[in-house]
Amino acid sequence: MKDRLFRDILPQVSKPARYTGGEVNMIKKDWEEAQAKMVFAFPDVYEVGMSHIGGKILYGLVNEKSNHLMERSFAPWPDLEEVMRRENIPLYSLESFRPLGDFDVVGFSLQYELSITNVLNMLDLSGIPLWSKDRPNGCPLVIAGGPVVFNPEPFAEFFDAFLIGDGEEVTLEFLDCVYKNREMERNELLLKLAQIEGVYIPALFQVEYKDDGTIRYDDLCTRLRSSLNSIGKVCS
Repeated sequence: MKDRLFRDILPQVSKPARYTGGEVNMIKKDWEEAQAKMVFAFPDVYEVGMSHIGGKILYGLVNEKSNHLMERSFAPWPDLEEVMRRENIPLYSLESFRPLGDFDVVGFSLQYELSITNVLNMLDLSGIPLWSKDRPNGCPLVIAGGPVVFNPEPFAEFFDAFLIGDGEEVTLEFLDCVYKNREMERNELLLKLAQIEGVYIPALFQVEYKDDGTIRYDDLCTRLRSSLNSIGKVCS
């Protein structure tokens, strides 16, 4: 795909350097040797995403302090998006030019509420189902972190997991769990991940609201309990 992008696609768009990678200090790890594969997906254009210090911290942490792999992807400008949809080109990472659907984890950084529409657009460009309930085994886990996830409920059903708090405190533990339990069914893996402090799995909660619109926290772990009774005790 890289050759086709450089030869046929990127010459058609403005600021093609946004989509080529190869920056100084970029880290490209061996795909086959890496354990869990994660793409850090920033739901805005390259220039905005690369100014985010938190992303750089996580990028260095995962790639330099673990055997896992983290690559980067950003929302395309409308001119490239139009070409990608016309030519059936999936959204890809800047390091290996692999489609986001090839990764184990697609992690979005939510810095402001309006970026959620870009998240949905990026998932659609990647061929990843928008709704968590529609993702089969083998589909990447779609997660999010950042200041917006302190109130994740308005968009919870689009995500498999939220990392609440500082990402550098939990990301490596999260990826360790993904890798160690990679043979598990998707729902079983989510139950394992739910045991990590700071990880919120929306599918394990049946959220109900009071008459005044506030959340009633009295019906937990109901969505999966009926189908996973044998391991549902981790939710109790």
